Amino acid sequence: MELTTTVHTLKEWAIAINALESGQTIMLLRKGGIREQQGRFQVAHQQVLLYPTYEHQQPCLLKPNYADLVQPVTSGWHPETVRIGSWASITDILPINQESIVNALLSFHIWNHNFIRDRLKWKPQQPLLVLLLRTYKLPQVQEIPYRSQYGGCKSWIDIASPMQLSSSQPVLSDSDYRNIVEQIRAIAQS
Repeated sequence: MELTTTVHTLKEWAIAINALESGQTIMLLRKGGIREQQGRFQVAHQQVLLYPTYEHQQPCLLKPNYADLVQPVTSGWHPETVRIGSWASITDILPINQESIVNALLSFHIWNHNFIRDRLKWKPQQPLLVLLLRTYKLPQVQEIPYRSQYGGCKSWIDIASPMQLSSSQPVLSDSDYRNIVEQIRAIAQS
């Protein structure tokens, strides 16, 4: 059943959220933040608002056309208000341990070989999780006040007030999304 409102929010680099919102990718790669429960990334909610973060974006881990778009910020910086322009339904979670498979997925995401290598080497006993997100633009971008509890190295937060998801529009058509998902699943299962 589709939600009509939510407070559940997935934090991700702003550059990645921009790519999701513009249909340039449907994929996020995760292993977990420093403050994740049990030290590993787990999907807490299937339908989530997308919350952009800026502090830890690293151009050296992005493909050149995305790296050039990163606006560096100082450690501890946060905006006074946070732009929430989209939400996503996490449709697939694909655990991958093999670098060759992750490399075969390179054309489907925004990160470069350095990112893949670093993520696979960090906690090598844990798989890299490939998340496929069906992204929807909210009917109107929302600006929410930043709160200190939204900060820190954690993937999941609940914002103070629920946001309306009704009348959101998918970034990609059903057939375009399904086609990309099928291609990624075929590579992940090879």
